[in-house]
Amino acid sequence: MPASASLLGIAGLLAVVTALAAASGALLARGSTAVPAAAWGVVAAGAFGLEASLRCAGWLTGPSAWAAARLVVVALATCPAMSLLGAKRPQHGVWQLIVLALGVTLAMPAASASLVRPGSQPDVHLLERWFILVLFLVGWLNFAATRHGAAATLVAAGQVLLARLFLPGATAEVEQPVSDCIAAGLAAGGAVLALVQSLPLRRRPAGRLSGPAARIDAAFVAIRETFGAAWALRIAERFDAIAKHRGWPCRLSFRGLQGAAGDAGANWATEAERAFRALARRFVNADWLSRHGAGGRDVDRVREGG
Repeated sequence: MPASASLLGIAGLLAVVTALAAASGALLARGSTAVPAAAWGVVAAGAFGLEASLRCAGWLTGPSAWAAARLVVVALATCPAMSLLGAKRPQHGVWQLIVLALGVTLAMPAASASLVRPGSQPDVHLLERWFILVLFLVGWLNFAATRHGAAATLVAAGQVLLARLFLPGATAEVEQPVSDCIAAGLAAGGAVLALVQSLPLRRRPAGRLSGPAARIDAAFVAIRETFGAAWALRIAERFDAIAKHRGWPCRLSFRGLQGAAGDAGANWATEAERAFRALARRFVNADWLSRHGAGGRDVDRVREGG
């Protein structure tokens, strides 16, 4: 077997590893609106695995066929980050249609090259090239400051390397199985690392908080690690506005609940927990909250809004 075919086989196997890690992530995220993003990750990794397998089998011969297939893979690779940007109930379901439309739009030059101009390279506009790069950067920045920062960096590096042909300033190139194998390894390493870091989410040191304040803190940290900085900061902003209006002596920062260590059992804490859970339920359900340290019999008796 030629060396290039062997490298493509390795890349295909690494894509399977990435897809399995993403599928496992979807299982861990069950009960949250982050599941579709993980599902898009499975689809993107599966598409790259299929591309590598077809090339290894002698299909997709020629730079034009390879470039068209790669553009489809790149378009799908932008979907997980885009999916998370709309991961809030009740629009999270309809948002997936927007994500699908984005993927189709980004892949259109591949269809045009294959159907209208057979044998030619996909003509990707400069604006689309920048948009692809920005979406990869957004996905990375969303998790760069979280515990998944290293994993996000590996995945983003792999995505950029896979998409090298369609980024700003890139020119046509021949197939490079070595680069593809490295890119697949980076993405697989990041996906597996993120999965391992989520088994389970790290708990806060015992004794820092207790009661409702501890549950708020645990759930917020879990949401931050699951959805990234964008939605975590938005939840913190809304919670702090309510806390300020009602005079609660606590605030949510990116690190978690602050200002409640010595007053965690006060009457305001129950109201604060109820308000936080109402905000969190736009992203997760009660079972998810219970699995991430925000459950309890006293909480389960609280009648929560959507």
